[in-house]
Amino acid sequence: MTKKQKQQNSFFQMKASADRKSADVFIYGEITKYAWEEYGEVSSISFKNELDALGNDIEVINLYINSPGGSVFEAMAIIAMLQRHPADIISHIDGIAASSASVLPMISKRIIMPANAVMMIHHAMQGAWGNAKQLRKAADDVERISKAMCQHYLDRAGDKMTEEKLYEMLEEDTWLTADQCLEFGLCDEVIEANQAVAYSFNEEWAKKYKNVPQQLLLQRSTPSTPTQMSAEEKALRESILADSKANLTYLNTIL
Repeated sequence: MTKKQKQQNSFFQMKASADRKSADVFIYGEITKYAWEEYGEVSSISFKNELDALGNDIEVINLYINSPGGSVFEAMAIIAMLQRHPADIISHIDGIAASSASVLPMISKRIIMPANAVMMIHHAMQGAWGNAKQLRKAADDVERISKAMCQHYLDRAGDKMTEEKLYEMLEEDTWLTADQCLEFGLCDEVIEANQAVAYSFNEEWAKKYKNVPQQLLLQRSTPSTPTQMSAEEKALRESILADSKANLTYLNTIL
């Protein structure tokens, strides 16, 4: 496996500014743990190693999130690392912040969402296998993690959301628009819709979650018949494609 292949499979990338006063951290894709024979693990451990390498002189970390979630244990470990770092964390929800990925920005100094970004919250979930004692322990563990996640939401929301309202939303896979996040105190600023947003959402994740918004499903669908495209729409799509290619080129230079 090449280094480029490892980069493409990592759920995060980091890059410090030239003066090393700020850094960009991208969490794009599923938060999980990968093991490579040649390059070691891509996990919260490697996240810590790269965060440490940025140094403590970093004053601002711009955290860019476009993730369907994943391992709650990995996500909570990353949250703890970011909390310990002296830099101010500014979170940008570039597309989707779902499940465990929705907890990541809660510890930020500021959370910014484009008008067409979405956030999904629910109670922590975990698969389990074993005897009765092991299953009970797994249930206790996931309940403790879920309570910790809940506290992050409540601390962020302040008086804009009651604990009862939060638990009501967590019982379901509740998808929140940027405006709803602003209303409930889960973001601080809604900016212009980002037409170049690339949602990290595939068929597998669509089947895992309930109440998936139609716009996410439609974005993944392909028209069965060709449609007439106006010159204006064609120009817009070409602009979006150029922006996406530029972003991809930038991401591929990281690490």
